[in-house]
Amino acid sequence: MTNTTPKDAVPRHVAIVMDGNGRWAKARYLPRLMGHHRGVEAARKVIRVCSGAGVECLTLFAFSSENWRRPEEEVSGLMSLFMSALERESAALFRHNVRLCFIGDRSGFSASLQEKILQVEALTASCSGMRLLIAANYGGRWDILQAVRTLANQINSGDLDANKLDETMFGQFLSTDGMPEPDLFIRTGGEKRISNFLMWQLAYAELYFTDVLWPEFDEQCLRDAFRDFASRQRRFGMTGEQVSGGKHA
Repeated sequence: MTNTTPKDAVPRHVAIVMDGNGRWAKARYLPRLMGHHRGVEAARKVIRVCSGAGVECLTLFAFSSENWRRPEEEVSGLMSLFMSALERESAALFRHNVRLCFIGDRSGFSASLQEKILQVEALTASCSGMRLLIAANYGGRWDILQAVRTLANQINSGDLDANKLDETMFGQFLSTDGMPEPDLFIRTGGEKRISNFLMWQLAYAELYFTDVLWPEFDEQCLRDAFRDFASRQRRFGMTGEQVSGGKHA
């Protein structure tokens, strides 16, 4: 499909909380898992549009570390859906030059799912196009904590001088190391919170909330979010006059 989004409206990194699958299904008297299946279809569309528009990195919040608290049947169904989606989508991602990476605590997943994740990451490792990050069994606090633990070990062993630690160095120990920080955060489903997602990384992201449930979030919805993003003035602590004067790229 032809990209009609102006280049200056395209964020480098888009991060999305895909909320509303269960409510979409409930409104149609369907099992919640059917909503998650439709959510995969919506994700496929968004991946295609972002890749075509020139987004460098897309991060999708697929399963939070708190989602284990959901009913066992739903969690089991989600794990099966992850496995089938990986098997079905990996070849298409490779064809479209999209590199897939997972962030989160993989130890919580079954051995077979962990192996499948590794296989798909290896398959797309040579892709040079958009980076697709899937946050699964992920939490922003977990991300910061695992970074702190690694840093503490290096400081204790003498491999790192604590006095030289700064924000840039700290970011290298987060799961998103090597990625630009998110420019645009999108949350569907009407809730207005980040829900423990990329807490450090979202410090200067533009936040965009929509009442549209994730299964109904289509290309036009994404274009609307991009246009809203393009209309914002990103000041990064400076004044509007400084930014307008071209003193910040």
